[in-house]
Amino acid sequence: MMDKDGLSFILEQGEDQFIEFKESLDKSIAKEIVAFSNANGGRIFLGIGNNGTIKGIIITNTLKSQIQDIAKNCDPKIIIKLEQFENILIIVVEEGTNKPYSCKDGFYLRTGANSQKLTRDEIFEFAITEGRISFDEQINKDFIFPDDFDEKKLDDYVKEAKLSKTISSELILINLGVSKKIGNKLVLNNAGVLFFARNPEKFFMTSKVVCAEYATNEKVKILDRKFYDDGILSNIKNAINFVEKRIKLEFEIKSAKRIEIPQYPKEAFREAIINAIMHRDYFDKSSDILIENYRNKLVIYNPGGLVKWLRPEEFGKISKTRNSIIASLLSRTIYVEKMGTGIKRIQDSMKNNGLPEPKFEFYEHSFYVELSDKTYALKDGVKDGVKDGVRLSKNQDKILEAIKQNPNITADELSTIIGINKRNTEKNLLKLKEIGLLKRVGPDKTGHWEVLQ
Repeated sequence: MMDKDGLSFILEQGEDQFIEFKESLDKSIAKEIVAFSNANGGRIFLGIGNNGTIKGIIITNTLKSQIQDIAKNCDPKIIIKLEQFENILIIVVEEGTNKPYSCKDGFYLRTGANSQKLTRDEIFEFAITEGRISFDEQINKDFIFPDDFDEKKLDDYVKEAKLSKTISSELILINLGVSKKIGNKLVLNNAGVLFFARNPEKFFMTSKVVCAEYATNEKVKILDRKFYDDGILSNIKNAINFVEKRIKLEFEIKSAKRIEIPQYPKEAFREAIINAIMHRDYFDKSSDILIENYRNKLVIYNPGGLVKWLRPEEFGKISKTRNSIIASLLSRTIYVEKMGTGIKRIQDSMKNNGLPEPKFEFYEHSFYVELSDKTYALKDGVKDGVKDGVRLSKNQDKILEAIKQNPNITADELSTIIGINKRNTEKNLLKLKEIGLLKRVGPDKTGHWEVLQ
């Protein structure tokens, strides 16, 4: 049951995946009940303003009956519990067992601190896929509290989230949405284990982050490799630190002050790392999160393509998370300043620092972010030589030399000489034209190549 310390902790947390504040009963209550039922459950606090200010509400049996009727009129009906603390009425909504639920205004789903209305296609997809419970909300039957619990990790999280530890660790875990009581036993879900387990690898093959540094822009010579597996917050800090220590620095002297300019802006690779850890598919055991620092590029990979319901054309515009509890926990820390802005922040920080646009590639089961520096022009192996200020690959250098010898050479002939397939030859020819080193004169069949000096 709620007490003063528990309420103070919740007011500090603010609205999130599991908490909604309402000054009074209004028309949106039905959609909030539906949204919590379709997600992981949650609580609606009547008598508290959006900013966390206690307003209070007059609690009567008529009010309670009215709320119960709203829940019963949902389709299918939703069973709720009502709790009272002083002049605050708490509507407790459990995760539904007969999803999806709707009210007269439609279907809603709780995502972070908001209840989002689902489109027709999303409702259809939701109905098909909902049989598979998300990884982070599954109860971990192997975790034993308190034997496997790391109190220090919870203390570190509470500090990062700027919360006061005025209640017991057990109550904090329950209020954070990572545990619940079954009988007299406290059990944690997978999100709680990933954050607060003494030894995460004891429970998961998918909890680690692998960081590597290479001498060139190819996976040939490894300079360093680290494996981090000490909880989500620690993994984020260690991965950011790994990149920060290994990227190159330029120095700009203005008057008596020296300015350090990193190879990539911290905001860009920080956001990319956090997104990889927050959105990876933890069901997928085929690979780890990989952070690879090459000579002129940084690649962050995580298992799991786009989140369900998110169409490719919506990428970077709409925020939908695969792991809602993990996202909710991180949203309270400095690592996720604004939910749903990560991609835009990566793009803006690269642009503002005069760097190439970041590359995002996503497939059914994988997601890549590639950041490149000012000198990196090509993917397929960079050599030390530079032509006209543009760094070329060995293959492109060979193509230019071959064309100088024979301006009428064909793509097929170039493929044979260089030793690569025609498709890659054509890609290299296109790149050389784009950077102004090559020009096609005349029609495709009867024209010739011209190398521009």
